[in-house]
Amino acid sequence: MKLLIVESPTKTKTIKKYLGVGYKVTSSVGHIRDLPKSNKEAIDVENDFKPHYVISKGKEDVVDELIRLAKKADEGIILATDPDREGEAIAWHVAEILKDAGIPKSKMSRVTFNEITKDAVNEAIKHPTTIDQNLRRAQEARRVLDRLVGYDLSGIIWKKVRYGLSAGRVQSPALHILVEREKEIQAFIPETYWNLSADFKTQNKDAVTLTCKEEPRDKKEVTRIEKEAAKGQWIIKDVKETTRKRKPKAPFTTSTLQQAASSRLGFSPSRTMRTAQKLYEGGHITYMRTDSTTLSKDALKSIKKTVVREFGEEAFEFRIFKSRSKNAQEAHEAVRPSLAEVENAGTTDDQKKLYKLIRGRAVASQMVDAQTKQTRIIANVDGDKVPDFTVTGSRIISLGWLEADPGARGEDTEVPKVTKDEKLDLKKFHTEEKETLPPSRYSEAGLVKELEKRGIGRPSTYAATIRTIQTRGYVDKEGSALKPTDTGEVVSDFLWAHFEKYINDEFTADMEDKLDEIARGEREYVKTLTDFYKPFIKEVKAKEKLDKATDLGDADPKMKCPKCKGKMIIKLSKNGKFLSCKKFPDCDGARMMDGTELEGPKETGEKCPKCKDGKLVERDGKFGRFISCHNYPKCKFIKEDPKEAAKRKTGVKCPDCEKGEMSERNGRFGVFYSCTEYPDCKNAIKAKPTGKFCNYKREDKGNKKCGKLMMEGTKTIPERCSDKTCPNHRPDKLEGYKKPKKKK
Repeated sequence: MKLLIVESPTKTKTIKKYLGVGYKVTSSVGHIRDLPKSNKEAIDVENDFKPHYVISKGKEDVVDELIRLAKKADEGIILATDPDREGEAIAWHVAEILKDAGIPKSKMSRVTFNEITKDAVNEAIKHPTTIDQNLRRAQEARRVLDRLVGYDLSGIIWKKVRYGLSAGRVQSPALHILVEREKEIQAFIPETYWNLSADFKTQNKDAVTLTCKEEPRDKKEVTRIEKEAAKGQWIIKDVKETTRKRKPKAPFTTSTLQQAASSRLGFSPSRTMRTAQKLYEGGHITYMRTDSTTLSKDALKSIKKTVVREFGEEAFEFRIFKSRSKNAQEAHEAVRPSLAEVENAGTTDDQKKLYKLIRGRAVASQMVDAQTKQTRIIANVDGDKVPDFTVTGSRIISLGWLEADPGARGEDTEVPKVTKDEKLDLKKFHTEEKETLPPSRYSEAGLVKELEKRGIGRPSTYAATIRTIQTRGYVDKEGSALKPTDTGEVVSDFLWAHFEKYINDEFTADMEDKLDEIARGEREYVKTLTDFYKPFIKEVKAKEKLDKATDLGDADPKMKCPKCKGKMIIKLSKNGKFLSCKKFPDCDGARMMDGTELEGPKETGEKCPKCKDGKLVERDGKFGRFISCHNYPKCKFIKEDPKEAAKRKTGVKCPDCEKGEMSERNGRFGVFYSCTEYPDCKNAIKAKPTGKFCNYKREDKGNKKCGKLMMEGTKTIPERCSDKTCPNHRPDKLEGYKKPKKKK
């Protein structure tokens, strides 16, 4: 028997179908060994940073089964984990455990494949190799480095900010990016300006609206332009027509896949990677952790065949895309369908959507340019007494690659046919007073793009990094935007003030380069870690005597202590910033940041229904007042304050249980709305319900109406179905959808 070991149970099911008799396929279920939680036991710094590995908790039975099967494998053991550093590390750990169990390494071989198809798997088995120790050392260096940075920086944050917080080599620079953007927003001073536009009729009585090229800041200038517009004769100064080509984008890398899935499908990076993992394990796509945009010869043949069959010979154009990433990972292919001929794949709705996106991008990458015709109309009052007014129309005259990837098309904007020197009849002049806007907060996709641009971390780790800064309470998600919390700001500012060298872009990107050099065998593991750790630990120890960072300075002098009328200071608690009396603990007066007095716990006169001997008290929390047992934390009874609960109710009855009412709640990922009968009813939606129900007739439900609650959306999609599986969740993707008109 030959034993083939992969890291995923799902992969075993797929690979079993492709191998003949005589093979046993099993899984390590991910990593089987890791560093222990205690840093003292984890890394022997004095002994060349030697890591001490232990079997991961819960993996004892998996290890026993691997050893049992390996001892029966009289024809050899094949290590077929993923084709990257993590996969190489898993293969090495499995090999080490089997060696310790008395199984010779001569019986073990290593194979890799970028796609799980019959041809790819069997071809890989024909060409076995050994574990790439350079890749394995690069993974080990990253793991040890992240542990050293995380453990030592987290330790000082526990002492100087609050217990239980953390820092990391990649998470801290990511948080700093978000905090710096938040400071730009807070420091932004808006300026008033005016949008000017005018409605005209052409000589052929066609309607057209033109917009002023300039946005005046002065009301007098607005009035002057409006007067000149009303009394002068409008004339078409010029009509410019140009034909432009739109080239297809490269097939997906990990980063561009996360960005496109976010903007086109509304997927978070972690959701995208989970879904892609399932598609890969099912044999539908190539390996999804890659920086490469290249396609194999076989893939190009398959794509050409698909293009010719679906769109015609003239639609195909061979293209080569070069990777833009300076830290391009090992020689993988781009993320593409295993077989381009397969139009649909996946078992869930998410998998089907993501597969369609991946296939469309890969097929489109080998097609001819799309061509658009742009028409720009420029008009002015006779004598050019005002700034030019313009409108640009665009329409596609040749779809090209957009036939394969219609989601990238955008909308045509038609303009009437006019000629130079043609007179226009002014019908209405519009002035709209507006204010300049601060830079927008990063979305998850925007942060992924920024991290990649700065060379921070690896695309394969971005989803985990973004998830970490949210679960740590450093960042809240408001809609699609990532907003730093007070705790996040304090931690980031503390690290930047005292450890800027280790969380700035240059250091982080440079360390990625060094890890790449280890992977290529061009740099030594021990030297890399020694050069980093000696000055780093020296700086950490030098900061031990710093004052606590939870005292954030004096409050506004206008804010007086509600009890002693003395001065107040800004402090940080686990619920965020607040104002505390400067005389604390002698005086316990406190206010919220908006000046509202923070009162201490007040007894309600009720006994705790859980522990029986406790008294219920009202408390102030991060999300308002609540009632809990005074024996907390021994007794964790908690309920919402009735007044707060009343404020949060929407008046919309829950359609699932028909008993409760949809009410606003706060979770670790921001505001959501759920049934007041929770936990008996677990109905929850992401945005405020409108009170209407979705009337979309769903094919998957026998053409019956969806019936789920409609919820508030965005400016461009004001209302949508709350059920993610309903097509009306993205009404803008439905045929015949009309965008709401902008309010004048």
